[in-house]
Amino acid sequence: MKKESYIVYLGEHSHGPDVTESDLQRVTDSHTQLLTSFLGSPQKAKESIIYSYNTNINGFAAVLEEEEATEIAKRPDVVSVLLNQGRQLHTTHSWDFLMLETDGVVHPSSLWEKARYGEDTIIATLDTGVWPESKSFSENGMGPIPSKWKGICQFEGNNTHLCNKKLIGARYFNKGYAAYAGPLKASFETTRDTAGHGTHTLSTAAGNFVPGANVFGVGNGTAKGGSPKARAATYKVCWPPINGSECFDADIMKAFDVAIGDGVDVLSVSLGGNAVDYLKDGIAIASFHAVKKGVVVVASAGNLGPLEKSVTNAAPWIITVGASSIDRQIEANVELKNGSVLKGTSLSKPLPEKKDYPLISAVYARAANASADDAILCKPNTLDPEKVRGKIVVCLMGENNRMEKGIEAARAGATGMILCNDFISQDEVFADPHFLPATHLTYKNGDAVFAYVNKTKNPQGYITPPQAVLNTKPAPLVADFSARGPNGITPLILKPDITAPGVNIIAAYSEGASATSSDFDNRTTPFNLLSGTSMSCPHVSGVVGLLKTLYPKWSPAAIRSAIMTTGQIWPNRAMDPGLVYDLTVNDYLDFLCGIGYNQTALRQFSGSSYYDCPKNYSVLNFNNPSITVPNLSAGRSVTVMRKLKNVGQPATYTSSVKLSGFEVTVEPNTLKFDKIGEEKVFKLIIKANKTETGYRFGEVVWSDNSHHVRSPIVVLSSEE
Repeated sequence: MKKESYIVYLGEHSHGPDVTESDLQRVTDSHTQLLTSFLGSPQKAKESIIYSYNTNINGFAAVLEEEEATEIAKRPDVVSVLLNQGRQLHTTHSWDFLMLETDGVVHPSSLWEKARYGEDTIIATLDTGVWPESKSFSENGMGPIPSKWKGICQFEGNNTHLCNKKLIGARYFNKGYAAYAGPLKASFETTRDTAGHGTHTLSTAAGNFVPGANVFGVGNGTAKGGSPKARAATYKVCWPPINGSECFDADIMKAFDVAIGDGVDVLSVSLGGNAVDYLKDGIAIASFHAVKKGVVVVASAGNLGPLEKSVTNAAPWIITVGASSIDRQIEANVELKNGSVLKGTSLSKPLPEKKDYPLISAVYARAANASADDAILCKPNTLDPEKVRGKIVVCLMGENNRMEKGIEAARAGATGMILCNDFISQDEVFADPHFLPATHLTYKNGDAVFAYVNKTKNPQGYITPPQAVLNTKPAPLVADFSARGPNGITPLILKPDITAPGVNIIAAYSEGASATSSDFDNRTTPFNLLSGTSMSCPHVSGVVGLLKTLYPKWSPAAIRSAIMTTGQIWPNRAMDPGLVYDLTVNDYLDFLCGIGYNQTALRQFSGSSYYDCPKNYSVLNFNNPSITVPNLSAGRSVTVMRKLKNVGQPATYTSSVKLSGFEVTVEPNTLKFDKIGEEKVFKLIIKANKTETGYRFGEVVWSDNSHHVRSPIVVLSSEE
C-alpha cells in the first residue's frame, strides 16, 4: 500500500508564557500516543512522525497509508488531515530577471524618522534561505538584538557567527520535502541560499543600505529594503524542485510554529499553491495561529494571471499581494538602418562597436538538418554558423526558454540577438542577462523587425547598450502574470488585497547561484533582477515592519487596513490612514461560522471547548476593508455593514460613493470621531438596476479633507 506524508491538525495549544521543554515534550508524547492507537505500536508511531507541532500549532506530520489518514480524520478531536502539499515559489519563471529602482519605495519624512526605519521589528521570510555574506545583511549601524528574540542560527558546520545584529536568525526545515524526495544529502543541512530567491526577498523586505548596488553595471544606486533597519531572519522551507514542487506544507507549518515562538513580528511568504479550503491549506491554518499571536502575515497572490480565480493565499487574515510595474525600464533599443528605433529591454553586455551590423532572420540561418519552425525559435543546434557568424540573428519567442535561444545564437557565432515576441506574448518583455549582446522586443516591434529583415536586400541594425530609463509611463500597471480574483474559496472576500512593485526588482542575490539559475551559466552577481508576486510580497512586508515599529499595539487587521485603504502600496499614507477597519480573532471565528465551519473546527481554532456562533450572521458584514457582493439579482438590493475605528486626531468624515449602474446609499453619510480608538458603524445599501448584469467596480471613500479612506466595491449582478 502506497504511503504518503500527511498533516494531522489538532488546533492550538494553551501553553502559558513560561512554557518549558518538558511541556513541549508532553505534547510530542501525546501525538505519539494518538498515532499509536491507530498503528498499534509506539515504535511504528515514532518512526512515522516527521514533525510534532508542539509550540503554537497543535498537530503532527506523519507518513501514513491513505486508509490510516482517513480513519484518523474521523476522530472528534482532529480538526482535519491534510496531504503534505507541494508548493511553488512565486517568481514568474526561472529565467525572468527584471528590475526595480534600487532606491526603494520609501522616502524620509517625520513619520519615517519616528519609525526609525523599522529598527524594533523582526521580519522573517519563509523561502530558500539566505546568503549571509551579502552586504544587505551587514550589521553596520545596528543596535543590540531585541531581547524578545529566541531564534537560532543554522548554517553548515554550525557557523553561527554568520548571523549578526542584522541577520539575527536562520533555520531550515526539510523533513516534509524529504518525505517526498527520499533521503537527503548533507548539503541540505543548512539555511544557505543556493537559488537566490530567498536572499532577494529577505533583502527587499529588510535589507540594510548598500551604496553602489547594480546588476552587471546597470541600475546603479543605493539598495535598501522596505524596513532597512529591521532585524532579518529566514526559515528555509524551499528546496530544489521535484515535479514542480519546492516547498511542502509539513515544513511550512513547522517553520510557522517555530517562528511564532522565536518572536518574529512579520512573516513574509513568497510562495503558494492551488487555492483550497482553509482547513486543507497549511499556510492558511498556520497564518491564523500567527495572526492570533499578533504576527502579521504577508503572502504573494501567485503568478497565474491573467487567468480568473487564480489568486492563492486568499484567507482574510493574510495580506495578499499582487504585482504591479514601476516607472523605470531597462532599455536596449534596436536602431534599424532605415531610421526606425524600436524599444527593447535587456541586461546583456553591449555590442563590441557602435556601428550597424548585418541582420538575419533565424529562419534563413537554419542548419541543413533543422526545420524552419525550429530554427525561427533558435532551438539548440538549429542555426548554421556559416550563415550566422558576425551577424545579429532575429529569433522568435516560444517553446524553448529565452536564455537557451541566446545560447544557440552565441554557439553559432552570432554577434548579437534580437528576440521578438510571438502573438501570444504581446507586450511582456524581460531584461535578461543574455550570453551575447541582445534585446527583447514586444510583438508589434518584433513584427516590424521581421518585416524589415524579410523585405530589405542588405538589412542592418544596432542594439543600444542597456540603460536605466526613469519616469516611464504608464505606471504602475498590474503585471500580466499577477494572479486575479474572484476569490475561488470565499467569493465574498476580495483578493488580492493590494498590489506592490513586482516587475523589474533589484535586490541582493546569492553568490552560490548562477545569474540565471541555469546549469549552463557560471556567472554570479551580488544583486540580481527578479519579477513575480514573490517580489511584491516583501515590499509590503517592509512597509508592515515600519508600521509595527510606529504602532506596536495595532492589530494585524489594522495594519492590513491602513495599507489597503490608502492605495497601491503608498507607505507615507499608510503611516497616517486616519481610520481603519479593525478585526479581532472573534471576528475571524464569526467569519468561519458564516462560511459553514462546524463546532469541531471552530473549537480548535478558538482554543475553547465551544464557540458560540452569532445568530443570523452574514459574511457580507465581515469587517473587511473591501466590499464584495458576488450575486445581486437585477432590481434587488442588499445592505452591507462596516465599522471604522479612528486612529488619528478627532475629525468628521464624509462619504462619497462611485458605482456605475447601481443606486448606492450610505447611512449615515457623515461620521464624527471625538477621540482615538472610537468606532462608528455605517451601512451601504446597494440596489441593482433591472438592466444591469455582470461585474461592476467602484469605491466608497471616507474623507476629512486630510485623509482619504478608500474601500473598493465589487458587485456581480445577474438577471432576476
